[in-house]
Amino acid sequence: MEKQDENGLNKASRILLLVGILCVAINLRPALSSIGPLVGMIRQDLGLTETLLGLLTTLPLIAFGIISTMTPLFTKRFGIGNTLLAALILLSMGIVVRSIGGIITLYLGTILLGLAIAFGNVLIPALIKRNFPHKAGLVTSLYSGIMSLGAAVAAGLSYPLAQAMGMGWRGSLVVWAALAIIALIIWMPNLKRIKRTTPSRSFKEAMKKLSGSLLVWKLALYMGLQSFAFYVILAWLPAILIDRGFDASYAGWMLSLSQATGIIGAILIPIWAGSRKDQRLVIAVLVLIEVFSLIGLMIPSLGMVELWTGLIGMALGGTFGLALLLIVLRSHDAETAAELSGIVQSIGYFIAATGPFIVGLIYDITEVWNYAIILLLVLAILKLIMGLPVGKDRKV
Repeated sequence: MEKQDENGLNKASRILLLVGILCVAINLRPALSSIGPLVGMIRQDLGLTETLLGLLTTLPLIAFGIISTMTPLFTKRFGIGNTLLAALILLSMGIVVRSIGGIITLYLGTILLGLAIAFGNVLIPALIKRNFPHKAGLVTSLYSGIMSLGAAVAAGLSYPLAQAMGMGWRGSLVVWAALAIIALIIWMPNLKRIKRTTPSRSFKEAMKKLSGSLLVWKLALYMGLQSFAFYVILAWLPAILIDRGFDASYAGWMLSLSQATGIIGAILIPIWAGSRKDQRLVIAVLVLIEVFSLIGLMIPSLGMVELWTGLIGMALGGTFGLALLLIVLRSHDAETAAELSGIVQSIGYFIAATGPFIVGLIYDITEVWNYAIILLLVLAILKLIMGLPVGKDRKV
């Protein structure tokens, strides 16, 4: 008889569970990244202002912030497997609702899919802690890498689907519901592989304990500062390059390059960090690369835009993967991982939601992009200060 692990799963069952986790993971970004290339079509069709269009990106981040902390309430009542199943159903509904009507359904669907993605963001690290604790680095690298891949593919395909394939913006957005439905079908058999456990403490007790930990706050700030920088680059890198005299096509390709190198970072960094008991060196190296690339972007005379763009994408992608891994490594068990993931990602995404707005405001006031880059440099140093204590080998 094949040996079973502490969760009662044999090797084949663990592989099938991993496939299910990765199918969920690949759905956690396409609904978000597919919207950016289509805002021009949406504006023309629905007559929305720039502010209202910006909400299509900001609303999911706010939903992440609100629902992430509350996720353990659902897992303690329904279990991780059932909560993820409901999230996939909600994600499919949100994508369809967003694509079928006018302004009201556009924003209602955006809120629904934001809530659904928040559950996935929080619960996958808990599943990794529960079922793959001894291979956390490898599994986190696969998870964060496939998330980044899903984001890049959706961003790249959304406009061609709408324009070249003649599907329009609604058809282009609704395509990603099919991916969510496939993941739903693949996930369902995994419900029997995830054993329900009795919670060891109430949600209120867990939040009181975690919110009183300085380590938790430093990890939350570390992730929040990473997300702040990521969404600023995502929103404003093309505008920075266009302001430097590059054409829009080149600026778009540089954004694609940053997303592509982000995939590399998201895959490689968790493997490296997971092979070490102490992650402080990894944290310091990533901050050094980020600072180096930001300085390069500040000085147009240096040229080598492709190098700086690729490096900053790799650094931010790697930092994202590392932040997810740190949630796993700093937790005693899966229950703690779900609770820690919830509070860390809630704080982190609230911070991230302010990034594009603050940087846009800085540029509106100064009309110089380097002030915004200086802000990112300062935050990178702050990220190092927050990250180094979190990199030590200890538990929450």
